[in-house]
Amino acid sequence: MSRPTSRPRRRAAAGSAAPRRPAVCVLASGGLDSAVLLSEALRRFRTVQPIYVRAGLRWEKAELHALRRFLRTIRSPRLRPLVVLEMPMREVYGDHWSINGRVPGFHGTDASVYIPGRNIMLFAKAAAFCALRRLPILFLGILSANPFPDGSPEFLRAMERALARGLAAPIRLRAPFRRRTKDWVIRRGRGLPLGLTLSCSTPRRGLHCGVCVKCGERAKAFRRAGVPDPTVYADRRHLG
Repeated sequence: MSRPTSRPRRRAAAGSAAPRRPAVCVLASGGLDSAVLLSEALRRFRTVQPIYVRAGLRWEKAELHALRRFLRTIRSPRLRPLVVLEMPMREVYGDHWSINGRVPGFHGTDASVYIPGRNIMLFAKAAAFCALRRLPILFLGILSANPFPDGSPEFLRAMERALARGLAAPIRLRAPFRRRTKDWVIRRGRGLPLGLTLSCSTPRRGLHCGVCVKCGERAKAFRRAGVPDPTVYADRRHLG
């Protein structure tokens, strides 16, 4: 008597089920990098929790509005509602450019937009949120051009160890774009509504100003990527 042969397992159709991976958090800013990162996380993980940390910087109202618009366009049953955490820093930064509005210009360098301690503050607040909800991974939209000490691989490893020990939780910091450039990110996300994102230090009526260093970085990255720039700039004198 022959033994019954086992039936081959049927492979699930693409998109028919959520990825069998843990729920994760994404530290979102409303800019290009975190928008594409959110989309990537939704493709790979069962549940994605976006987090925005508000510190009292001058562009946050417009940035948060842009983030909410973007999230509405990528609706998914696996995308949790946005959580906004408060971490006031105005009394720390005082007369810093992020508060007083004297922002670096269109052709400024990446280093000119340094905000001391920003990543330490963001990661600590978001990681505490994750630990209390048993969310083991916090995704960060750091790119290869990041020149700041709190964006280096050495810092991320040290911060991860400190957070895991201090919170007594297996928190992992992941920066999957750490070796990537902004033009690569744009090409990766070209099917997304990138025109809804906001990367500007002095937004005007919700629009990109077109004259600050962040607008310069954005416009140049779209040109390098060879992707039409859908951004509406209030001032286009520097855009060529």
